[in-house]
Amino acid sequence: MEFSAEPLVYILIFVGVLLAVQGIYLMMFGKSISLNSKLNRRLEMLEKGGGREKVLEQLRKEVAQHARSGIPLYSILAKKAQKAAIAFTPQQLIIIMIALTVFAYLMLTIGTQAGLPVRLIVSFGMGFGGVYIWVDKTAKKRMGLVEEQLPDAIELMVRSLRVGHPFSSAITIVSKEVPDPLGSEFGIIADEATYGRDISESLKLLAERMEMQDLRFLAVAVAIQQQSGGNLAEILAGLAQVVRARFRLFRRVKAITAEAKWSGMFLSAFPVLALIMINVIQPNYFDVVKESAAWMPAVIFVCVFLTINVFFMRMMVNIKV
Repeated sequence: MEFSAEPLVYILIFVGVLLAVQGIYLMMFGKSISLNSKLNRRLEMLEKGGGREKVLEQLRKEVAQHARSGIPLYSILAKKAQKAAIAFTPQQLIIIMIALTVFAYLMLTIGTQAGLPVRLIVSFGMGFGGVYIWVDKTAKKRMGLVEEQLPDAIELMVRSLRVGHPFSSAITIVSKEVPDPLGSEFGIIADEATYGRDISESLKLLAERMEMQDLRFLAVAVAIQQQSGGNLAEILAGLAQVVRARFRLFRRVKAITAEAKWSGMFLSAFPVLALIMINVIQPNYFDVVKESAAWMPAVIFVCVFLTINVFFMRMMVNIKV
């Protein structure tokens, strides 16, 4: 029985591309950029001697740079990069995509016997697709952490308001006590308020950028209280209960639908995994049928239906709450 290692080489090269993106990111910006850092990045930049105005300018630049890049086709990645707060500039991301494409092409040339067109297409997919997957994964992780931190942050504001602090001081306390990603986001709002910007406007812009319903609730509650008055501490206390209840509900739905989602992922990935294993165990398995005139139409037909299957399986397990 003859074995072929080529499919495994493709997988290892793609994994290497993903690790390379993360490695470059940590090498350029250090561990402070990690979402697992207990001390939020804004405070770490201030501790290193960066002036408050300079740190605010840097963080605002990182927040806004992906929304107004102006690079053709970059809009596919821009929203996710903005939600993930990727510190790379759009130009740097493009350069990294190109560099990783070249890296993947060289590895494919060394490790496989694929033809030139195949190597070009696969290396392009690995370079650009790897960066897209990394940005998308980072955005989802960051959004999940923000959703988890928000109820605690609102309750911290409630306690601050009840002991007599103004709302701007409550925002500042959250920016110091809450780790990233929410700590740095509220730090930007606190600094902007110091320089004269309206807090409700900053909260609204944050909610729009993150596209998060709970943050919209917070922005609306603060805006209404500023216009009509009322006990903001009681309003935010009720909001914290609502946000926490929504979070528990989402987690419960996620747990209930986990089996269906994994089943959908398995059914979508199984044909591809089966093809890889057949090529590893018996590389010459398809040699006879490759000569048939129906081979290429059959391949296209199967690829189209596999793609449709992926979309339908996602639609079936994507339950809206």
